[in-house]
Amino acid sequence: MIGAPVDVQVAVPGRSRLPAPARIREWAGAAMDGDDRALCVRLVGKRESAALNGRFRDRRGATNVLAFAARQTGLLGDVAVCVPLAASEAAAQGKSPHDHIAHLVVHGVLHLLGMRHDTEAAAQRMEAREVDVLGKFGIADPYGAAA
Repeated sequence: MIGAPVDVQVAVPGRSRLPAPARIREWAGAAMDGDDRALCVRLVGKRESAALNGRFRDRRGATNVLAFAARQTGLLGDVAVCVPLAASEAAAQGKSPHDHIAHLVVHGVLHLLGMRHDTEAAAQRMEAREVDVLGKFGIADPYGAAA
């Protein structure tokens, strides 16, 4: 990928079952769409996700993805994906775990770029962008009836 440096950190066991770091960089880079600021994507477990969620959002428990905007020039921020939660969500939704992780990475990056889903119009814009980015990798619309 030419463009922004994307650091991928793996803080969960089972590397062989996880998407390759190069693939995660591709997903993030596609979502960044030319933004050349540095990004870190960290794959975490439930304990770390819950700690981050509690510390920075004052919410209990793990969550599937968190995005932390950087306050330094040249840095976009950090995205933390909770792998065990993503895997259980994927199973419940009948999706590939890798495809769901891709969606969460893209979703987190788009938040860092300022996209939101707090209104219907904003959600439609964000979801359309997610579908577009994921489609570049042959990943089905995560919001479609048959994902």
